[in-house]
Amino acid sequence: MTPYYEEKGITIYHGDCRDILPDLPKVDLVLTDPPYGINIDTSIQKACGRIQHGKIIGDGVPFDPTFLFTLNCEFILFGANNYHHLLPKGGGWIVWDKRSPDGSSDKVFGWPFELAWCSKDKVGKIYRIQHGGYLNADGTGKRVHPTQKPIMLMTAIMRDFKTSPICDPFVGSGTTLVAAKQLGRKAIGIELEEKYCEIAAKRLNVFKYAEQHPEKEKKGFFE
Repeated sequence: MTPYYEEKGITIYHGDCRDILPDLPKVDLVLTDPPYGINIDTSIQKACGRIQHGKIIGDGVPFDPTFLFTLNCEFILFGANNYHHLLPKGGGWIVWDKRSPDGSSDKVFGWPFELAWCSKDKVGKIYRIQHGGYLNADGTGKRVHPTQKPIMLMTAIMRDFKTSPICDPFVGSGTTLVAAKQLGRKAIGIELEEKYCEIAAKRLNVFKYAEQHPEKEKKGFFE
């Protein structure tokens, strides 16, 4: 199994995670934002002046997370409120509160908050990270994936869940991997679409360049 990208504890594999996961070394945490099975229509983003993205592969059918639970590790699964009936008993919930003080982020595309299920019992955490419009909460860089999470959100979660290695089986634009690299954690990402493997690798390389040239300002990590 040849990695698409590999450097200093960060690895990307291109392919279907259902085929690749059984061959991976043991991980301690699966932290991922899978397709929710809600058939999201990214074309409505045009009205907001945002980049129009294509369909999310796998989002047109209900998402079944049960294949992940064969792994002996902890889990943090975004969007799990959409497939809650398929989750194991127990666990807790993480809330990402996107709202801005003036309420403007309540009016943009998407919800003003998102939920993630955590396999640890009695977990209840809120991360208040303002996020809205066509810009990512990390700064000036435009999103390169329709459901891209902010790096600062993933780093905040990883600081609270001090486990490594981390696996993101639906890596998308690579936010989980960039956050792991930022914190010095080992991480593995798997992505079905090669264009997003390329984007994730580029973001990781730009972050590496910024580390080596601290006099340069890091904006968006993929510009």
